[in-house]
Amino acid sequence: MFSQVNEVLERMKKPPLFNVQLVGISTEATLSNGLFTIKPDMVVDDVNKTNLIIIPAVHGDMKKVVADNAALLPWIVKQYKGGAEVVSLCIGAFILAATGLLKGRSCATHWLMADEFRETYPDVNLMPYKIITDEGGIYTSGGAYSSLNLILYLIEKFSGRDMAITSSKIFEIDIERNNQSVFMIFRGQKDHEDTAIKKAQEFIESNYPDKITVDQLASNLAMSRRHLERRFKKATSNTVVEYMQRVRIEAAKMSLETLRENVNEVMYNVGYTDTKAFRITFKKITGLSPVEYRNKYNKDAVAVN
Repeated sequence: MFSQVNEVLERMKKPPLFNVQLVGISTEATLSNGLFTIKPDMVVDDVNKTNLIIIPAVHGDMKKVVADNAALLPWIVKQYKGGAEVVSLCIGAFILAATGLLKGRSCATHWLMADEFRETYPDVNLMPYKIITDEGGIYTSGGAYSSLNLILYLIEKFSGRDMAITSSKIFEIDIERNNQSVFMIFRGQKDHEDTAIKKAQEFIESNYPDKITVDQLASNLAMSRRHLERRFKKATSNTVVEYMQRVRIEAAKMSLETLRENVNEVMYNVGYTDTKAFRITFKKITGLSPVEYRNKYNKDAVAVN
């Protein structure tokens, strides 16, 4: 995409804006279990100063990935302190966080890796719904092709809105996309050892169409409301009410994707009676209104507002 900007500028008889170089720890790198090999243009020791560092998405065991790339970390820190800006794409955020530069800052990564990231880097303000974060010359992107949105964002920053729009058309990227919530699959957040809280989660998931109160859950578990809320938040990273909302909205998403019920029918079936509250909560979690979500993901049904 950066090279394409240079090509557009060349056609306009203007000088190139970007000098794109692939830099590595060594002069050769084998990727994807040996499926292919890439040859960096240079090694990090050859780069005294640069303006922008982009850490690509990585795959595999994250602890091993970070360890394998440990030699990059001090170089990234040195370049940042020397004025360079730093970008991580998708789960490249694990390498960026390992530098310490994200401490106390906001960060996005692939939503599938959010729990592992939080556990590994608790001092980073993870924002798993975000497509892009931009803070103090450090940029991060959400999962998979969200990387393209961040590159587009950088193109707009360095070469202007018109060039960004041109690039969005060339690469067919939605320039206004700003969150990855719509792609997230709610998995129930049960990767913890608190059996009482798992029982509360299972109760919510089995009875979400009914009116459930926090007091009712606390009574079922023979604990105080305050104690339940504290343990629930610690175990799931959600409050009890947030968890109820997530379960109901996930059920609504599935209905909107597969059934021919109208939006109001879906709303009632998942336990909402207030149309406004349902729409606000749905959009907060998915980034789309119920009608927009249905139109986008159910090809067989006609959305009814």
